[in-house]
Amino acid sequence: MSLFERLSEALGDASPDHVVLLTGDDGDAMLGGDTTLIDAAVLVAVTDRPHPGVILTQRTRHLRNHAGQIAFPGGRKDDSDTDLVAAALREAHEEIALPADQVRIVGLADRYRTITGFQVTPVVGVIPPDLRFRAEPGEVDDVFEVPLDFLLDATNHLEAEVEWQGRNRHYYEIFWDERRIWGATAAMIVNLSRRLSWTP
Repeated sequence: MSLFERLSEALGDASPDHVVLLTGDDGDAMLGGDTTLIDAAVLVAVTDRPHPGVILTQRTRHLRNHAGQIAFPGGRKDDSDTDLVAAALREAHEEIALPADQVRIVGLADRYRTITGFQVTPVVGVIPPDLRFRAEPGEVDDVFEVPLDFLLDATNHLEAEVEWQGRNRHYYEIFWDERRIWGATAAMIVNLSRRLSWTP
C-alpha cells in the first residue's frame, strides 16, 4: 500500500465544517460565542519515503506574532484563494517555495480554533522526498523535517501550563532535536495523532 493510500485510510472522513477544540486547551473558551473566526489553512506535507517525515518551519524572530515559533507552512485564507486547500498550497509556495503541483492532497483534518480568533484547517498532502526548499527570509528562518512516527507518538506529547491573562492555560509541547514545538502547531499534531490510526 502506498503512503498516500495509508494516509487516506488512516485519516478517514474528516468533516471540513467541524471545529475541534483540543481537550484541556481552555484558553479557547475565552472567545465569545459571537466571535467571527478568520479562516486559515496549513499544509501538513508528508514526505513519501520508507520512514515518512513532516515538513515544518521556524518563523523569523522579528515577526510581530509568533516570532521564532515552529509552524506548518500556512496562513490566512485570502479572497483570491478558491478554497482552504488553495490557501495552504499558496502559503507553502510563498513561505518555502514548495510547488503546488508536487503536492498530492490526501484530505482535510479537524480544524483548530486559536485564542487569536483563527479557524485553522490542516491540509494533509504527500510530497516527493528530498525536495529543495527555499525559505522566505521575511517569514521563515529554517525549514526542516521531523519523522511522522515521532510526531504521532502520544508519549512525545507533553502537557504543560502557563498563567495567561489571569488564568492557567493548558497546552501541549513536543521536543525534537533541540526544537520546541508548541501552541497551535503542537495542538494540531495531537489532534491529528488522535485521528490517524498509524502504524510504522
